[in-house]
Amino acid sequence: MIPLTDDLRNRLLANGWQLDIDHVPVVKFFNPVGAATWLITEMEADGDTLFGLADLGFGCPKLGSCSLAELTSVRHPFGLGIERDILFQATLPISVYAEAARQAGSIVESERLLHVAEATLRDR
Repeated sequence: MIPLTDDLRNRLLANGWQLDIDHVPVVKFFNPVGAATWLITEMEADGDTLFGLADLGFGCPKLGSCSLAELTSVRHPFGLGIERDILFQATLPISVYAEAARQAGSIVESERLLHVAEATLRDR
């Protein structure tokens, strides 16, 4: 189950209305029994379509859309599903996470790697 608080949902929807902005991720979802991770920045008005950085564990993280309903419907053994990281707090825009993920081959949260990616983007 992926509980989205009203605050998180409102922040995601507000970001969805603001086009052409490099948003800071609002929420992180993860597979508790696998390598998949999603950093989500926005939600469309339909309340289901999310946008962010997805890493399914195959070494090629991508920016794109996914469905909240589909993430919520995933069921693993013992009834486990996709979870929300309640401690996640992003400080950098999604472009930095995407560049760090491109360099590392997976989503990373290491401050050192994120700052290297941020410098790479700044130097372009």
